[in-house]
Amino acid sequence: MTPNLYKKTLSHFIEAFTNLAATKLRTVLAMLGILVGTASVVAMVSTGELATQAALEQFKSLGTDMLAVSVFSETASTDSSSSNDFDLSAALGLQTVSSAITTLAPYTMLYVPMSYLGNSIDGTIIGATQNLAPAIKIDMVQGRFISDLDNYSEYCVVGDTIAQKIQPYASKIIGTQIKLGNDFFTIIGVAKNWPENQFFSQDINNSVIVPIKASKLISKYANIDNIVMRLDPNANIETIKTNITQYMSAKVPNKKLYFRSAKELIKSMAAQHKIFTILLGLIGSISLLVGGIGVMNIMLVSVLERRREIGIRLALGAKRHDIQWMFLSEAIVLALSGGIIGIIIGIMCAFIIAEFAHWHFTVFLWPPLVGFTVSALVGIFFGFYPARQAARLDPIETLRTE
Repeated sequence: MTPNLYKKTLSHFIEAFTNLAATKLRTVLAMLGILVGTASVVAMVSTGELATQAALEQFKSLGTDMLAVSVFSETASTDSSSSNDFDLSAALGLQTVSSAITTLAPYTMLYVPMSYLGNSIDGTIIGATQNLAPAIKIDMVQGRFISDLDNYSEYCVVGDTIAQKIQPYASKIIGTQIKLGNDFFTIIGVAKNWPENQFFSQDINNSVIVPIKASKLISKYANIDNIVMRLDPNANIETIKTNITQYMSAKVPNKKLYFRSAKELIKSMAAQHKIFTILLGLIGSISLLVGGIGVMNIMLVSVLERRREIGIRLALGAKRHDIQWMFLSEAIVLALSGGIIGIIIGIMCAFIIAEFAHWHFTVFLWPPLVGFTVSALVGIFFGFYPARQAARLDPIETLRTE
């Protein structure tokens, strides 16, 4: 850009600021559409990014080298013996299908009444082996975790939420008893607050964990329907799935398997996030389109009101492209001003949503950058037609305007 062109462009924008400042109310109304559109795009896209980041953080805390298997009966049956054919020994035998399986933890889930000193408690009962703790990273605050040596012993570990519900009734939780169904289990450990994770279906905080064999004492329907395992980082997940399917077909041919891989879930979430981002961008773009139309209307009114000024400028030697730039610069200033304010408001909205959702807030570069770029393009696109109309006016006709 030559010095003369730079000075001329700068003078156009300075004059645009001066003209817009002279009609404050009209300027604010024209900016409002761009402001709302940009704010909505930035806020929605940033919120989508924050939600995805929060979900990915859950997987990172647990690890991505995870594989879960859910076992279902292909035919419904009320006979409990037909659902028990997948026993603990068969579940533990899955360890032999691949050397890439480093930790394997089958577990049961029960929903029976729980109470402590006669006070009812809501929660889930999980029958587990000692491998569940390293598999999904359960740490202890007090006592110890379930051991495979506990066998049918009526011992249990309570989650953080359950422990808080018990706390008002006992100064010391370890060694006291909680009633699970019709049986009393001695509390031998309290688990540390466990970050909820989409990969593991149950909330450990609101659960009571008992030895997997002892879960049969609580209910005859304590079936091993889920297995979670930790794999080598470089494990071939598809090969492991095939080996598990073959093993299960030989052991329990009447069972159907459903696999969940942490890596595959992350890929699926990433794909959904792209679609989500596009949809949010399109929704926000509608507001920007409305804002752009508002800018065009204001600029057309401005051209109509300033016909005599345009005629005088042309009569004094102004070029038509100077007239065009004069109005186009006003449209760009309107759009950019609305865009910048909209970006600030959009980031603030995303911050408020993150605070309420307890997400870690991060300012992403590309939503504001896209918002700024789009607002500039909207100003150029919707400001070009009024500017072009102003440049095409006949100076003689405009000077006759009263």
